[in-house]
Amino acid sequence: MALERRQIRLGGGESVSAVVAHPEPRVSSPTVVILAHGAGNDMNAPFLSAVHEGLAARGYVSVKFNFPYTEAGRRAPDRAPVLEDCYRHVVAAIRSDPGIAVGRLVIGGKSMGGRMASHLAAQGEAVAGLLFLGYPLHPPGKEEQLRVAHLPKISVPMLFFAGTRDPLCRLDLLQQTLKQLRAPATLHVIDGGDHSFAMPKRMQREARDVWEEIVRISAEWLARLTAS
Repeated sequence: MALERRQIRLGGGESVSAVVAHPEPRVSSPTVVILAHGAGNDMNAPFLSAVHEGLAARGYVSVKFNFPYTEAGRRAPDRAPVLEDCYRHVVAAIRSDPGIAVGRLVIGGKSMGGRMASHLAAQGEAVAGLLFLGYPLHPPGKEEQLRVAHLPKISVPMLFFAGTRDPLCRLDLLQQTLKQLRAPATLHVIDGGDHSFAMPKRMQREARDVWEEIVRISAEWLARLTAS
């Protein structure tokens, strides 16, 4: 694959870094995937990078990018409107890029990044699907504060990855939520995984093995979207 670094301009003269992973040879699926990072990392987080590059290795143009606060080296995430605006600019830049033939666009990301992608879809952004690499269903220990009010507004297929030890996503609550959605929602459970899909030693599973499972399941789901 070929990795192409670029700057994506936002409003007010700001810009954020992005990396486009192109399959080699550059004959790929018409489905393009954009992935945003979680609150505690930037786009160079090993897990996000593994999924980003893994999807490109399976034939999908894949994009990852920084939000403004990580681009500036700050630790505290920007407010949701700022994150959403950044994501919209990235989507617009990829759609208009003459070197990327966007047929279908799937957006998503890790935790907060995936949640911001779902906000865009609920607000009417035209995408073909959503990919959630650990959805932050609720704050740790606050299962009553579900972040789901916007999900019923989404009409496109969604793929959720969830670990059985995730303190931000109680599995039974996620399952109940998905049953109430009108859009097709697929759940893939990582047994033993936490919010970042790290495994306890007793599972005797390497991180790369888990990441490859996530890439494989994601690619299979994307293939079904492309074929539909």
